[in-house]
Amino acid sequence: MPPVTFRLGGYQKPASIHTRACLRFGEVLQREAGDAVRFEFVPDVLSLGHKSGELPLMVERGELSACYISSLRFSKWVPELALFDLPFLFPGRAAAYKVLDGRLGLSLKDKVAAQSPFRLLAYWDNGFRHFSNKLRPIRKPADCKGIRIRIQMSELQAESLRLLGMEPILEDIKIFVEQIGGDRFDAQDNPLTNIVNFNIHKHHRYITLSGHVYGVACLMANRSQYESWPAAVQRAAAIAATEATAYQRQLAAAEDEEMLIRLDPAQNEVVQLTAEEHRAFAEAVMPVTEKYRKDYSDSFFALLD
Repeated sequence: MPPVTFRLGGYQKPASIHTRACLRFGEVLQREAGDAVRFEFVPDVLSLGHKSGELPLMVERGELSACYISSLRFSKWVPELALFDLPFLFPGRAAAYKVLDGRLGLSLKDKVAAQSPFRLLAYWDNGFRHFSNKLRPIRKPADCKGIRIRIQMSELQAESLRLLGMEPILEDIKIFVEQIGGDRFDAQDNPLTNIVNFNIHKHHRYITLSGHVYGVACLMANRSQYESWPAAVQRAAAIAATEATAYQRQLAAAEDEEMLIRLDPAQNEVVQLTAEEHRAFAEAVMPVTEKYRKDYSDSFFALLD
């Protein structure tokens, strides 16, 4: 029998934690499956002319066996996956991992299998998102008024930011990076690792450690392909996902401190919010969470504990 070709796709540079986790996935997959599998990695589809948002479609069509990308990109199949973009949902990484590895994470994995062409292999840490901008320091909601901010393709996030007075522009990261030097965007939000690795910090002097959204990335496989693989390859993929996820989360936790050290105070002003300032942002956007709680109280919020 010819080996199974496992083609994994991503959208980030070599230094990124996601890219390093993908390489670890490939190493473990090859170790566990041996000659039964051939691992191929496409690290950065942006460099090939694709938008990051094309990754799920490439997996759905079978051009890729799997990809990682924000959970919201799969919300048209499982709407609850978009709810991870609710503001201030998790106080820290430990709380997030408890939920992702617990009842809610398992429930959403089952929904993915039942309602989509994918199989969810793992939840990866996409970091706490912070504001960066080229206009002024942001310390309170009033500082956000009138700022044109690029965000990922999340209407839910847009609702939150409008409550702060911002003007959200939903755009793929590829287009944002290409246009960052122009006048279309004043600001953006991203984890520190992306702010540095996409060179956003070279254009945005002000970085506010708001941590307003914890990003969840899904490692998703084409379900038809997965189900066609021999049981040994499926087991190898499961082991590879588990080991790569532990490694990815370890990197994510360490990355925040490393990125802060790399930021030059002469070039970037990093705003550390006090507990009171942080609470002011959380209170300002609370109506968004309450709105969604009414519709998803049983299928999402009841499983958060």
